[in-house]
Amino acid sequence: MKILYALQCTGNGHIARAHEIVPILEKYADVDLLASGHQSQIKLPKEPKFSFKGISLLYDNHGGLSYSKTIFKNNFIQAIKDVKSVPIRDYDLILNDFEPISAWACKLKNFGKILGFSHQASMLFPETPKPEKKDFFGEFILKNYAPVKNKFGFHFESYNDSIFKPVIRSAIRNLNPKNKGFYMTYLPSFSDEFLIEKLNETHVEWKVFSKSAKEIYTDGSVQIFPIDQTEYLKAFENCEGILCNAGFETPAEALFLKKKVFVIPIKNQYEQECNAVALEKLGVPASHDFDSRKIQEWIDSDEIIEVNFEDETERIISGILGLNTFALNTAPLHLPEKSSEYEWSIRI
Repeated sequence: MKILYALQCTGNGHIARAHEIVPILEKYADVDLLASGHQSQIKLPKEPKFSFKGISLLYDNHGGLSYSKTIFKNNFIQAIKDVKSVPIRDYDLILNDFEPISAWACKLKNFGKILGFSHQASMLFPETPKPEKKDFFGEFILKNYAPVKNKFGFHFESYNDSIFKPVIRSAIRNLNPKNKGFYMTYLPSFSDEFLIEKLNETHVEWKVFSKSAKEIYTDGSVQIFPIDQTEYLKAFENCEGILCNAGFETPAEALFLKKKVFVIPIKNQYEQECNAVALEKLGVPASHDFDSRKIQEWIDSDEIIEVNFEDETERIISGILGLNTFALNTAPLHLPEKSSEYEWSIRI
């Protein structure tokens, strides 16, 4: 069986998940990678067979999605050419982690052997938490950025039989968490200068991981680090709390390690608005603005959110591939309705 695992590289969460999923897939099939996007700091689990610039969402320096940058700094003509170039019919199954090039290639070529397999896919189920105010443009992006009919999702809770709890990478599961009193943040949607100013208004030490810094330096109670996975994991292991955007993987990993978490959703990004609602339902504080007072209140609190993110990745993958390796006392996976051709495509 040949599988094309397609993932986007805007941010680090998709790649972090791929590091856990790809080795499991390779136990059962020949796996090629297709990667698109250009804003990640984590290396891919293997060299991609296909690599595209794709369509990335770009941000301003104050925590918001920049429509102008997104429109003018993406090459849509090249993306259309890339869509036409993908040899999707060479594969028995395409697993798509919110990756637009392969998704649109399958849609335009009427190729049904594709399965959505992402956090974003979970947003398309009616049971997942959403803001009270509808964002029609945000809903449109979630449905059409990487359109896939048959899908599974990952979220903080199993809101639906086709939604699983987060895949926590081994690098996080193998940490020995401690509390050494400092706080850390990774907020790539804000500039370093903005973060230094705001975080120095609080009364604790900070380690800030920056996408733009070239060296380590200190300003007041804030220490700036370039993106480095060794230093990042060390800080993640030893910090008291984590301030981050309302993405998926970072809050999930922080909750798994029983760290205090505070999230700031990226402005104009509907997915993060939805995540913030879901996290608030769990008890995680959130703010739509960078509010130093609220952050200090969070620092002064002692509340730790309890979660249960068991390692079920292999069970999920083998179930999706139809290998029937579930324990007898576990509930079966519920695949969406599909044609007999599609049913065949996900069986070995």
